[in-house]
Parts: sequence; C-alpha cells; structure tokens
Amino acid sequence: MNIDFSKNTDGLIPAIIQDSETKTVLMLGFMNAEAYQKTVDTKKVTFYSRTKQRLWTKGEESGNFLNLIDIKNDCDNDTLLIQVKPEGPICHKGTDTCWNEENKAAYGFISNLEDTIQLRRENVDSEKSYVASLFKLGINKIAQKVGEEAIEVVIEAKDDNDDLFLSESADLLFHYLILLQAKGFKLNDVVEVLKSRQKKN
Repeated sequence: MNIDFSKNTDGLIPAIIQDSETKTVLMLGFMNAEAYQKTVDTKKVTFYSRTKQRLWTKGEESGNFLNLIDIKNDCDNDTLLIQVKPEGPICHKGTDTCWNEENKAAYGFISNLEDTIQLRRENVDSEKSYVASLFKLGINKIAQKVGEEAIEVVIEAKDDNDDLFLSESADLLFHYLILLQAKGFKLNDVVEVLKSRQKKN
C-alpha cells in the first residue's frame, strides 16, 4: 500500500476508524509510518498520540482494543479508512463513538421507517394513522395482513407487471416491519440470525 506520510510536515496522516459490521464511524486518530506498521503487525489499531508524543495502542490501558479487519487508502494516499471490530466503548467518556452516537447497525431509509413505526405504536391511542390502527387491532390482524401481502407478491411474481410486483413487495416489507415490532423485534434481529447461519455454513 502506497501511503504518503510526507504530505504533512509532522509525518502524520488521519486515520478514520469505522466498525466493520455496523459501518458506524467510531473515531479519528493520527498515524505515522511506525504506528501503521505496528497496527498491521499486531492487528490492534495503534496511533501516534500528539499529546503523549509516542505510539499509543487504543485499549492499552482500558482494554477497549480496536481489532483490525481492513485498511483502505484514499485517492490521494494520505488518509486511511480502517475497519475494525471494537471491544467496548471507544470514547474516553465511555460512549460508543467520539460523537456520542450509539454503535448499532443502520439500514438508511428502512431504519427511519422502523423509527416511524415505533413512534406510531408508542402513541397508538393518540395517532390517527394506518399503522396505529393495526396495532390497536392486535397481533392476529397484523399477521393476517402480512399473509395477505405475501400472497399478493406471489401472484404478481407470476405475472409480467414489474411495477405491481415491486408495489406489492413494498407492501409486504412494510407490514412485515410492523409485525416484527408487534413481536418486540426489529429488522436487525433477523439480520443477526442470518449472520449466525452464515458462520455455521
């Protein structure tokens, strides 16, 4: 890997630390050539501490190590993206990230939709919404709707109208997300099951 440590006069380049599974950005540190090599050799992320003026392996005192998974160099060869498997909280303040964010898997729009569904459920008595009405009707009605939408997806899959197939697929996914929350789960719980199966195969 061609890394340009000479770009800055102090020989340091930024290293962005990202959870390899959740893709959450955890922290930013700085590396010189020696810190980079120690990271590669030990598989524990090591920085150059500008405060301590020495190499510093994250977790050397706290035990909250950053286990190296992968390193990528940017287009200018002067910034690293380091994917890790973290042990414990990252920030010295005890939080998951240095931006006080929770390190959890996020699925973009789907996660936002799950948050909306949760909000409708929590305010089921005051919300005048389709989702709130389903939660009021209970688990049997929600499960029935998932079954109905699944059948419609199968029917449209056997036809040639892609728009209808995608529309019914969206309805199925939407109602399935509602069913998951009615059972006390979210999509990430299902993803974890799939990941556990992958490890066994």
